[in-house]
Amino acid sequence: MSVQSAAADVDVDLRQLFASLGRNWLRILIFVLVVTGLAFTAASFATRHYKAQTQVEIAPRESVYTRPSGSNNDADKPILDEQGVATQVQIISSNEVLKQVAQKLGLSRRPEFDETINMSPLSRLLLLLGLKSDPMDVPIDERVLKKMREKLNVYGVEKTRIIAIEFSSEDPKLAAAVPDAIAAAYIAGQGAAKSESNTAAADFLAPEIADLSKQVKDAEAKVAAYRAQSGLLMGGNNSTLATQQLAELSTELSRVRANRAAAEGTAESVRKALQNGGSLDSLPEVLSSDLIQRLRERQVELRANIADMSTTLLDNHPRIRAAKSQLADLDAQIRSEAQKIMKGLAMQADAAKARESQLVADVNTLKAASAQAGEQQVGLDALQRDAAAKRQQLELYLTNYREAASRQDRNYVPVDARITSPASVPSEPYFPKIGPIVGAAAAASLLLATIFTLLRELFSGRAMRPALGARFEPIDEVAMPPANHQEPAAGPEVANAFANRAAETSWPEPLSETPAQPPAAAEVEPVAKVEPAAEPEPVAKSGPAAEPGPVAELEPVAEPESMAEPEPAVEDRRPRSVLGEIDIEKAAEKLIASGSARAIFVSPEGDEAAASAILVAREVSDAGLRVLLLDLTASGAASRPMLDSGLFPGITNLLASQAQFSDVIHSDLYSDCHVIPVGTADPVRAMRAADRLPIIMQSLTTAYDLVVVECGPADAQGIGRLGGEATEVFLSMLEPDDEVTRAAVKLIESGYPDLTLVTPLGHEPPGTPLPGRRSAA
Repeated sequence: MSVQSAAADVDVDLRQLFASLGRNWLRILIFVLVVTGLAFTAASFATRHYKAQTQVEIAPRESVYTRPSGSNNDADKPILDEQGVATQVQIISSNEVLKQVAQKLGLSRRPEFDETINMSPLSRLLLLLGLKSDPMDVPIDERVLKKMREKLNVYGVEKTRIIAIEFSSEDPKLAAAVPDAIAAAYIAGQGAAKSESNTAAADFLAPEIADLSKQVKDAEAKVAAYRAQSGLLMGGNNSTLATQQLAELSTELSRVRANRAAAEGTAESVRKALQNGGSLDSLPEVLSSDLIQRLRERQVELRANIADMSTTLLDNHPRIRAAKSQLADLDAQIRSEAQKIMKGLAMQADAAKARESQLVADVNTLKAASAQAGEQQVGLDALQRDAAAKRQQLELYLTNYREAASRQDRNYVPVDARITSPASVPSEPYFPKIGPIVGAAAAASLLLATIFTLLRELFSGRAMRPALGARFEPIDEVAMPPANHQEPAAGPEVANAFANRAAETSWPEPLSETPAQPPAAAEVEPVAKVEPAAEPEPVAKSGPAAEPGPVAELEPVAEPESMAEPEPAVEDRRPRSVLGEIDIEKAAEKLIASGSARAIFVSPEGDEAAASAILVAREVSDAGLRVLLLDLTASGAASRPMLDSGLFPGITNLLASQAQFSDVIHSDLYSDCHVIPVGTADPVRAMRAADRLPIIMQSLTTAYDLVVVECGPADAQGIGRLGGEATEVFLSMLEPDDEVTRAAVKLIESGYPDLTLVTPLGHEPPGTPLPGRRSAA
């Protein structure tokens, strides 16, 4: 990634750009005052216009006591919906109403409505030159109507049946008189239209009633003549006489048939009982005979006597035999009487049958007569319907004619409109409003003057400056002092290796090299005894480096790019080192020039060394790149100085699925850099999702130009998940002691031969907090 891809060759110096407003304040003020004065003068001498308003309500005005009796359905009521009100608005602003008002108020004699009166010399000159049309070519009525429409505004008030009539004029009295006159002319026109409608209705109904009266009389005469000719005499229930007789005979025939069937059934029952010798006591007709009842009583009495005599006499005794003989005669008499009853029933059945036959013949005769009467009834019904329709129409016409004639005589025509709020004479003009006009002119002139000044400053080039990062200063190699004291065998070899790799690094200018003495010639002198030209303020050394916590393998999120002015460089007054480390500025330039997407910082000396990652991230961000710092230290040493707090959600919350990317990315309080802190979630739970770190890192490198990861005192295995394409590994150091040397050797032996040492000493921008020896806060 090149620097030119992230920043332009030149930037706009906003401070210089807006400072031009202060340099040209007098010019801006004079321009604003001149424009404001002109606006005040124009508003003060402008013609005053006054506006008045009249409100008209559209609603039925018919009284319940005078409402026509035939207008109870909804179809006869006026339509007062939105379209109905809009129709009345058009009627109010029609030419007919406006002409009446113009004639009544004499508007054609006012110069305000007819420009031909008191025409100005300029207008006459334009007419002579042919640059303006001659108003005399237009009729005076059209000229007045045109001016009235320009000053008139008729509209319906939203969600009401109120119509507002607004009119503006140079004369306040005329401004109030015109809308009142328009409302009065509208109401008068509506009343005249209703009166004309009533007169037309009465004139139409009078001859129609006379014709209908004659037609009704003729139709009723035809009905009476047809009824007499056809013999369709009316009986009860509005039916013909033949139909009524047929109904009565049908009822009688049904009754006779029922009686015949009952008589035949009873006679058959008696006959079967006599033939089979059965008992006659179960037949109601036999039991109902008085003679048979007396014979039954005599029979019972003889049987009782025989029973008494049987107690003293034998069966062959003459008295018993005589009693039994009488008993047998009684049985014979009962059966004889039953046969007579059977014969009587048979005779009743024959009589009913004969009656039935007679009734059937009569019914058939009446059926033919009734059928003929039905055919004739069709013609009679048609004549009756025609007569009834004409009579009903005649009655309706008579009712409407009486109502129309009464309204015409009394001149009672209620209009469905009334003036609810007449116009009042306005005391203040609605135009011009001097205050708003002057204020708007001042604001507009100030805005225009400001824009003009800024554009002039911008186009002149005085507000432009070279873009940061477009050019790099030559990078000088840090001189390595001679070493004199005993150190582990790996120490001098590591120093020579870093010095040789620094010399081979491709920088904008060749690096000066100061070779170290061979290990066999001299021993390495302790770095702590080197006397620098200017010693930075000492910092207390922390205790043993903390072990990398579970957050050493976490992943960041994308955030929008932010811009900030770069911090001024601080003069490097730190001592020269023997390990070939570089300072913050050169580390930032190396990342920008190489186009690295990831920068991994390892701090074996603890929290205080995390300042390198912070300062490098801010330095690259000030060059115009989008930078994010991911804090994977156990104590939050890298994020706490940037946020002034350690209570923000961070990478542990993201891994524990307790937050989203937008929740864990925060802005640095002292630069345009973004930061993902350690977070507040349980580290043990977050480490269970450590496999997501490569995915998170890939997402962050897609959204940012550079992702800086501070891993604390991590080893090669701990930073293995964080690497990828275009990755630089840095070892942050404060003092080149044994601890730093051993950490560097382990990283080189573990597969990071291009390890770069960086130190934050000598780079302390004012106002930017750095981590302390014990805490990052």
